[in-house]
Amino acid sequence: MDTDLTAAYDRCRELHKRHGRTYYLATRLLPAWKRRHVHALYGFTRYADEIVDRTEDLPQAERAALLDDWASRFVSGLHGAPVDDPLLPAVLHTIAVFDLDRDDFASFLKSMAMDLTVTAYPTYDHLLDYMEGSAAVIGTMMLPILGSSDPAAAREPARQLGFAFQLTNFIRDVAEDLDRGRTYLPDEDLAKFGVTREELAEARARGRGTQRTRELIEYEVTRAQAHYAAAAPGITMLAPASQACMRTAYALYGGILDEVAAQGYDVFTRRALVPQRRRMAVAARALLTSTGTPVTIPGPTIQPEPR
Repeated sequence: MDTDLTAAYDRCRELHKRHGRTYYLATRLLPAWKRRHVHALYGFTRYADEIVDRTEDLPQAERAALLDDWASRFVSGLHGAPVDDPLLPAVLHTIAVFDLDRDDFASFLKSMAMDLTVTAYPTYDHLLDYMEGSAAVIGTMMLPILGSSDPAAAREPARQLGFAFQLTNFIRDVAEDLDRGRTYLPDEDLAKFGVTREELAEARARGRGTQRTRELIEYEVTRAQAHYAAAAPGITMLAPASQACMRTAYALYGGILDEVAAQGYDVFTRRALVPQRRRMAVAARALLTSTGTPVTIPGPTIQPEPR
């Protein structure tokens, strides 16, 4: 592997280590040769997210231009053009090695562009349209790297796991997203519980939710649990060497929902985090779990069907 490509993979790994602690820990359970490719996909998604979320002081047109420029360099690289970028060579190499679906990357970039202009979602179906590009395709990008005995059957669980992980992040990060002027809780859900954006903003300022906001968050948690339930069969469809990794990621992201429930569904008091001791215990348990053992679905045993 040439020096520039090695440096690009190292850059992706550093981004993953710094910003994706839960998934980074899980990735360490993969065979060494697979890890760099997972780091590359994480680096791709994280860098695009950074362009969108870390440039908020710039005019919207400038932010859009930055994303368009980076996306254009990526597309040029897909067509064989030399790419002057600190991490894209690793991404392009991973795409080539596993013949990943280019449409997944186009869908992801489309959702990232939505974050520049869309600040709310009227219904859950609208949010699912966004998450199709920002989350479901991450699952399908990952599947060829993880490997599966039945890729066709594993595809839908992989998509559902993407939904589950991202909805978990949305639930945990309500307060942070409000600071960016966004809400990823659908308007129809706010109305269902009589919650207004003003009430969310007041809860953020006060550092304490209301009864209505707690009921809203509890509802969103059950919705996320439905996606975890739909994703669960896919873990045992993965290649044996990949199951410990995804079992750990599944348990740790699901554990965030447990932490949200433990604090009374009040996501404004503190950011829900899985304690380090539990994180390490989960990883150790995953390594000791026999291949093919079903995962435990987080939360209550009765969930609504995912949409």
